[in-house]
Amino acid sequence: MIRKIILTPIFFLGIVHSTVWAQDGDIFGISEKAKNPKSESGVGNAARNILEMFSLEISSGGAYQQMKTTFFSENPGFYPISQYQNFENSPFTSFDTLSLRGGDWVFPTINGGVRINLFNLLTIGGGMGKEWGNLAPMRGNDFEFPFEGATYQISKTYGTVGLVLFDAKRRQSILRWKYRKYSTNNLYMQSELRQRARANYPWRFILEGEFGNMKLTKAYDPALDEPGFPYTPRLAVSQDPYFGLALRMEYDFSEYAKVFLKGGAEFRKFTYASSDFSEFQNIDQNVYGLQAGLALKIPGTKRCKIQGCGVVMKHLHDGIEYRGSSIFNLQNRKVGQWY
Repeated sequence: MIRKIILTPIFFLGIVHSTVWAQDGDIFGISEKAKNPKSESGVGNAARNILEMFSLEISSGGAYQQMKTTFFSENPGFYPISQYQNFENSPFTSFDTLSLRGGDWVFPTINGGVRINLFNLLTIGGGMGKEWGNLAPMRGNDFEFPFEGATYQISKTYGTVGLVLFDAKRRQSILRWKYRKYSTNNLYMQSELRQRARANYPWRFILEGEFGNMKLTKAYDPALDEPGFPYTPRLAVSQDPYFGLALRMEYDFSEYAKVFLKGGAEFRKFTYASSDFSEFQNIDQNVYGLQAGLALKIPGTKRCKIQGCGVVMKHLHDGIEYRGSSIFNLQNRKVGQWY
């Protein structure tokens, strides 16, 4: 009799365990599997998995730009160089070399693009941008070099490659390294480690490189245009691509939505032609900018629209995975995250 009493609950637990194991984590419609079908067809499932790797982003901000050049020409009269102070000093000659520089503000700057995260290690992206800047004269040694206009506009296409410096995974690795001094038999410290490692950490820091091409427009006074004869500007973008380096800080609202702050520098090259376009001066531009933006990952999992289903986590219906919440909310929220 005692043996039957003991074996009956064991047999019952075995059946329950087998049933749960067969469901592979699908308990009450809530799925904990790493990967679940997102579509009824294999092609649709593959397409949705690929689509979910990409995110769309838009950002805006401002910057400060600096122009500088080492000017030397056998025909300085072909350039708009003039003396603006200390007129008692000798004028500029063809044997002189001038170090000129100037700077002004750039506002606004707008960027939009697409990005893909590779294994939480690298990010690759690209996009288009637009900026509106001011052009102040470059000055040096009592002389100034004014441009043909006080403002300019730049359109650019760019690509980016980023290295993830710190995120939730790396935080977990650091925590495990810090707790290595505690014995695995120390249940209190091991429990503390598990709780801290499982805590939601929404921050991510990325070191990002950028490269691309630019198109310069509206960099001269419109009064220089003549009817039927559009003016050829003397300031032009160099054929060399520009490069940039930035630190990007991201904050995740959910698996699909995040905001970011990006600050860095871009290094560009321009040319300025003489009045007869017989020679050119090279001009370097450094742009120090700060941008804030929003990024949305394209959801590959469809939103659940089944009547009467109130599950707010990711769950299954007929073996297909669905979202129960908006893309701006965490899908599998834990205690204290139900908002």
